Order: sequence, then C-alpha cells, then structure tokens
Amino acid sequence: MSNSETFSNWENLVKKQLKTEDIYTILKKENLEGIDVKPFYNSVEKPTPNLPKVEESTHLVANYHESLEDDVFAFLLNENVENLVGKTVFVNNKDLAEHISPQDEDQYFSLIDVFDEKNIEINDQLVKELLAKDFKRNICVDISLHQNAGAAIYQQLGIALAKTKELIEIYGAEIINKLIFRIAVGGNYFFEMAKVRAFKLVFNQLSKEYDLDHIPYIFAETSMRNKAISDNENNLIRSTLELASAMIGGADALYSNNYLVGKSTDNSEEISFKQQIVLAYESIINVFEDGSNGSYYIENITNQIAEKSWKLFVEIEESGGYLELLKQGIIQKKIYDQAVEEQKWVEEGKIKLIGVNLYPKLEVKKSIEELYNPKEIKAVRWAEMFE
Repeated sequence: MSNSETFSNWENLVKKQLKTEDIYTILKKENLEGIDVKPFYNSVEKPTPNLPKVEESTHLVANYHESLEDDVFAFLLNENVENLVGKTVFVNNKDLAEHISPQDEDQYFSLIDVFDEKNIEINDQLVKELLAKDFKRNICVDISLHQNAGAAIYQQLGIALAKTKELIEIYGAEIINKLIFRIAVGGNYFFEMAKVRAFKLVFNQLSKEYDLDHIPYIFAETSMRNKAISDNENNLIRSTLELASAMIGGADALYSNNYLVGKSTDNSEEISFKQQIVLAYESIINVFEDGSNGSYYIENITNQIAEKSWKLFVEIEESGGYLELLKQGIIQKKIYDQAVEEQKWVEEGKIKLIGVNLYPKLEVKKSIEELYNPKEIKAVRWAEMFE
C-alpha cells in the first residue's frame, strides 16, 4: 500500500469517527509560537539527522547536601564545599566561582550569566576571570530568564544565538566550545522536546559559519512560568513532564527547581531531585542520544522552530545585535508582547492550568498591566494573576 493510500485511509477513518468531512477545522490546534501543527502526519519533508549530546548520559543535578555525597554525581553549588572529589559541579554563584580551583578529577561548569541584562552589557572582567579557570565549560549563556519572562520558544533560541554571536565578536570563535546554555523547559511537552533539538540544529549551523562543527552543551531546568502557589501536587506533575521533555530532547544536564513556589523544605528538595532519579533509573530516558528522532510530528516542529529561530537571529544581527536591541528596548518589547498574549490565553482559559483557571477556576486578582512591564525582562508566573 502506498503512502498516499495509507494517508487517505487515515483521513477517511478520522472523518467517520468525527462524523464530518471538515476534519481539519475541528482538529486544528492553535499555538502562540506561530507553528503550523497538523492533526496527523504520515511523513516528514525534511528528516533531521541524529542530533547528538555532548554528555553520553544526561547529568542528574542535585542541590548540594552532604547526605547525597555518596550517591549523587552532579551538584549545583551556591556556596563553597570542601573536599568534593570526582564530582561534576555546576557553579551557580559569582563569588564562589572566583574562589574555586578545580582538582584534576573534578569537572566544573559555570552557570553564571556574563550578560548583565539590567545594565545592558557583558561583564568583561567576569568573562576573563572565568576563561582563566580550568572549567569544562566556562561561560554560561542564560535564556532561562527569557522563558520564565514569557518569550516564545523561537525567541528564546534566536536570543541564545544572538548572545553567542556577541561573545564570539569580542572573544573569538574559540569561545564556542567553552559555552554552556542554561534553558528553562516549559509545559508544552512535544514543543519543548523540539526546542532542545532545534537549538542543536541552529547552534551547529552558527558554528559552521566559523568552520567549526560544534553542538551546544545544554543545561535544562524546570520552568517556574506554569507553577502555582496553591497547587503543589500539580506543580510536581508539571515539572516531571518538563524533565521528561528535556531528557528525551537530549539535554546534557538536568535540574529540577523546587516544586513548592517561594518556599523550600528538605522534603520538597528531596522529592524534586528524586523526580529525575525515577525518570532516569526506572524509565531510562536519560541515556538516549536523540530519543524523539523519527517522530513525524516532532521532526516537523523541530524544523519549523529552527527556521523561525534562525530568522529572528538574522533580524537581530542585521539590526545591530542583542545588546543594541536591548538598549533600544526592542528585545524587552518583543518578549512583553508575547508574554502578554500568553497571559490573555491563560485568563481566557485557552491555556489550561488545572487548579488555577480550571478545576477550580480562581478569580483574577491582578491585571496584565500590574504583572508585566514592556521595558523589563522579568520572570512572571501565569498563576500570579489569580493569587
């Protein structure tokens, strides 16, 4: 049976089940990314190659606690810890980075963003200090802020490329292999898998412009954008799905933010980390190189996101680059427009947030104007409108 016959059979089956000829209108699923999503797929126009990871198995990163030293291999550090041996350490504190000198058997990564978005500059002194250290990856490009502020997926990736280009222009193409990208993974399960994959495509494309063939080192963490104060159990389910997206998409390191909003207990900290452990040891999804490769749907949206991201990157470059557009307030406004539109969808119930705008439906307590500022990139949770 040919592909077209199979497709026709699928179409007829769907028409029969929905009792209408007009299946595409009924099954059309809108999204704010501007991505064209079909109701079903029987092929992919442009299959993507296998998209590798830098790490063989995704690092499962825990907040440091001495009780975890024997069992955990990767830690997020906010303060100095003596005698850590043979661990992978993600340094999350600028002052701490200045004092750390790695031993031979340690692997250190910097998660400190060298871009100062508020003062609209790259912290040159910090870059030089970090580059002088014997870290596996010295310079962090942070776009988790942009996701939590409401940027679209293609905006996050376009901005990541633009920030990378700014660094290359100042410090040379050799910095490409010293970068680590900190991203936040939201709740749009398949789109977030495609985001990780699309970033590998566009980053590799950028590296080829400098006669290199690099893939990005991706540190993924759970988003705060879709979490709610009154909704701990739902937050936990949401972040589990986000972690799964990142693993299947092919992140190199994974970190689960505390599912309790604004407060943290030893128990919630332990559960947040154990989400990753269950996924890795019971579902074994952290070892695949590119687990969703071959899915028609994910391949299709990966390509669309990659194209839109690259287009935005080129626009930013042609207009003077990331910092220049920050100075003009254009980047802030682009993110603001997207975030406000998204918040309206939450208010209208087009984006469903269980326990906030559905089961039960809470009253709106803060306006969009109170939550967002067109001149500032700041993290806003959807649920803040109702809290």
